[in-house]
Amino acid sequence: MKLWLKIICIAFLFITIIGGLLVPVPRLAILHETIRNLFFHVPMWFSMIAVLVASLFYSFKFLSKNDLDLDVKAEEFARVGIVFGILGLLTGSLWAKYTWGAWWTNDVKLNGAAATMLVYFAYFLLRNSIDDEQKRARISAVYSIFAFALMTVFIFILPRLTDSLHPGNGGNPAFAKYDLDSNMRLVFYPAVIGWSLLAFWIADIRIRLHKINNQIEESQS
Repeated sequence: MKLWLKIICIAFLFITIIGGLLVPVPRLAILHETIRNLFFHVPMWFSMIAVLVASLFYSFKFLSKNDLDLDVKAEEFARVGIVFGILGLLTGSLWAKYTWGAWWTNDVKLNGAAATMLVYFAYFLLRNSIDDEQKRARISAVYSIFAFALMTVFIFILPRLTDSLHPGNGGNPAFAKYDLDSNMRLVFYPAVIGWSLLAFWIADIRIRLHKINNQIEESQS
């Protein structure tokens, strides 16, 4: 990642953490101070989706070029996506406890997010079960496309077709329509950009480490 993107990432995350704790927020029933979790929970999902889109892109690219470096990128972006997905589930569960009264509810979007994590966990189990590099890369690329399609159904389509407690789903108004005020926007948008850049930064580091390890193994063989 370019140096200027890293600087923006650090600056925006600083704004997110400091502003997320100190910026005035709307005094809403049920939500109260927990609305500050919007600066952390929602950007985690944006970041997850962003890096999974990158994983999907490199999966398609591998199928067309058959370059194992592209498979490495697809794998590492998916790995980082899983991490941010888990963080999204944890921050969402914490928010649910203080707003809905339970760590987990039978909500279609919650269940869809959990199902998405299981689908991508299966992606890594599949990779670990195949020894041949080329075969593993091809099968993983195809599965990655399948996994992303399922995620789209679980997170974006089903919650809009059925009842959901989440804002913007199941007939509920989105945050932006009734309580994302100007103060929160000043923090929320940098939070989305900052966490997303962090996800790409981590993936970039992991890809470079993977290449270094491969070079070490080649030099020792």
